[in-house]
Amino acid sequence: MYREREAVGIRGGVRWVSVSAGDGPVRVLPDGCLDLLWSSRAGLLVAGPDRVAQVGRSVPGERWIGLRLPPGVGPAVFGVPAEELRDRRVPLADLWGRAAADLAERVEAAAGPAGSPTDWSAAGATLLEEVARARLRAAGGPDPLGARVAARLAAGATVAATAAEVGLGARALHRRSRLLFGYGPKTLARILRMRRALDLARGGVPLAEVAARTGYADQAHLTRDVRELAGVPPTRLLTPSVG
Repeated sequence: MYREREAVGIRGGVRWVSVSAGDGPVRVLPDGCLDLLWSSRAGLLVAGPDRVAQVGRSVPGERWIGLRLPPGVGPAVFGVPAEELRDRRVPLADLWGRAAADLAERVEAAAGPAGSPTDWSAAGATLLEEVARARLRAAGGPDPLGARVAARLAAGATVAATAAEVGLGARALHRRSRLLFGYGPKTLARILRMRRALDLARGGVPLAEVAARTGYADQAHLTRDVRELAGVPPTRLLTPSVG
């Protein structure tokens, strides 16, 4: 079971909940985001920005609550540059100390034991959102550059055009991008283009047309790029039962 909805008070944020079926590998594609996670087995974690897909095994019955922060927002919430979390899953206590332990106790109390009749997902997600909003307010909000850069790259703008639009040189943009997104703008652009392409393909657009509409040289280029980032070709990702 997996559900998601728009986060409250965090533009572009998504709250999601899941109960693992334990029926095979779970492939998480890179998306430029950082996530605040609670697991009934592992507690509170931070999922850093991935450069390639992460594949793991689900534990039957494990409950997850997540708050997905849009590109560029995570550093203001977690208090560290995104590049320090790149390709990592870090216990929140490593970043927040006692504050993380207090939050973990509150989320666990809201979730209750397995099989609890309480609405564990809504209560837990609300707690994560409240804490994230408070951290954003204390930090003076996210760096506005993050949203501007991510929006331009998501729309298909080149890195050079994006740098010119935000008034930065190539090196300065790369440096700021590593802090905000965990990697340079070229990597973020590749990831966002893959996400855009997969969204079109899931909507029924043929892969050759998807490649043309999203700036790949051809379908072979699309397949190659998706395989490098996701670990499998797009046809595998478009088959619901395949991890």
